[in-house]
Amino acid sequence: MAKQLAGTVKLHITGGQATPGPPVGTSLGKFGINLGQFVQQVNDKTRQDMGLRVPVVVRVYRDRSFEVEVRQPVVADLLKQAAQIAKGSGNTPREKVGRVTRAQVEAIARRKLPDLNVRDLEAAIRVVEGTARSMGLEVVD
Repeated sequence: MAKQLAGTVKLHITGGQATPGPPVGTSLGKFGINLGQFVQQVNDKTRQDMGLRVPVVVRVYRDRSFEVEVRQPVVADLLKQAAQIAKGSGNTPREKVGRVTRAQVEAIARRKLPDLNVRDLEAAIRVVEGTARSMGLEVVD
């Protein structure tokens, strides 16, 4: 017999730095799962993405067990890391805050491809380039 799903929670957690406090505790506390075990499991899975926001999907079952699905870091964070900037532009059309190369964009697109809603790598590259432009980054050859 399959486990009965009690709920699904989607969170953005900073890689390797999850804590049982808000927003994790407030989102998952109502299901009665072991938050210490959850935090340890998420931190182990996201340690390689230290400091980046990582989408996490948690499926909680009625017997208080859970499954954690860790996705790739947010495209904006990967672009900020590649361009070595702290934040994007506040005035995108006029103010450019950095540059990324096509090779960096392609590497980010390859990394994010399983999580994006696209058919092929070319479409993923266009998505990442669009995000870069909306952040005030120039895409150069």
